[in-house]
Amino acid sequence: MKPTQPVEPNVNITALLESMSKTGFQGRKLGESLGIWTEMIKDPDCTILLGLSGAMVPAGMQNCLIELVKRRYVDAIVSTGANVFHDTCEHLGVRHYLGHHHADDTALYEQGIDRIYDVFAYESQFREIDAEIARFADEIAPFRGSSREFIARLGEWVAKERPEGRSLVATCAAEGVPIFVPALCDSSIGIGLVMARRRGVAVDVDQIADTDEITRIVEGAQKTGVVYVGGGVPKNFIQQTQVIASIHNQDLGGHAYAIQYTTDAPHWGGLSGCTFEEAISWGKEAPLSPRVQCFCDATIALPIITSALIGAGVARSRAP
Repeated sequence: MKPTQPVEPNVNITALLESMSKTGFQGRKLGESLGIWTEMIKDPDCTILLGLSGAMVPAGMQNCLIELVKRRYVDAIVSTGANVFHDTCEHLGVRHYLGHHHADDTALYEQGIDRIYDVFAYESQFREIDAEIARFADEIAPFRGSSREFIARLGEWVAKERPEGRSLVATCAAEGVPIFVPALCDSSIGIGLVMARRRGVAVDVDQIADTDEITRIVEGAQKTGVVYVGGGVPKNFIQQTQVIASIHNQDLGGHAYAIQYTTDAPHWGGLSGCTFEEAISWGKEAPLSPRVQCFCDATIALPIITSALIGAGVARSRAP
C-alpha cells in the first residue's frame, strides 16, 4: 500500500489537483480525473465525447465549455436542449442574472421572472429567443436532418446574426465539433420549432439519424473516451453507441476511458448515478479502462478541471 500524502495549499491549480489525487474521498477522485482526461488528450487514437446535462450555461459554465472545444479537449458533444437554448440566449444578448434560492416564486411569476435555483431570467426574453429560433427554422426550411446538422446550422446563424456574440454553438460550428441533442423537443428549442411548425414551416429533426451518426463516429474511432457532466439522456446516448455497434458486428470492447462528475448516487438505480463498473456488464465500458466518477457538483468540478488542463499546457497529439 502507498500512504496518502496530505495536500498542500497551492496557487497552481494543476499542481493542487495532482496532489489531491494522492488524498482521499471526492477530492482524490477530482484529482484522478485530471490524470485520466490528460491521458485521453495525449492518446493520438482517442476520440473524446462529452455528455452535458444540468443547467450548466445558466450557472455560468459557458466559457469553460468553449475553452474545452477550442483546445480540442473534446471532439463531440451530446447535450440537453436546455443548455443549447441558454447558450443561444447568451449569444443573442439575453442574460441570466444572480438571484436567490429563497425567493417568493409566486411574486417572481407575477413579475415574469423564471428561477433556476439561484439564477433568474426574464420569461419575456426567453420567448423572444423562442421566436428567433422559429425565424431561423423558417430560413432553413424545408429542413429534415439530424439534430447535429440542425445545431451546426444554428451555430453558423447566430454567429452571422450577432458577430460580436460568444457561444458554445458558434464555437463548435467554427471548429467543426458536432453537437448532438437527442431530446431536442424537451427544451425551448422544441418550443420554437413547434411555433414554426404551426405556421406551416417544414422542419423535421430526425433523432434516429442522431443515433446512427454518433454511433458511426464511435465505430470509426480507434478508441473512445467519455466525459459526463451530470448524467441523464446525454450519458446514455453516448453509452449505448457501444451496444449499437456490437449489434452491427462491431464489438468495440467498450469506451477506453471514462470520467463522470455527478451528484446522483448509484443505489437509486438511475442511469445518472450508474457506476462505470455496472456499465461494464453491458459492454459500454472496457473492463480495464482508466475510469473515475467524482461525486461533486459540476459547477465546482468543471471550472477547476478545465483550469487545471489549461494550466498543464496539455495539447492534442493529433488533429481530431
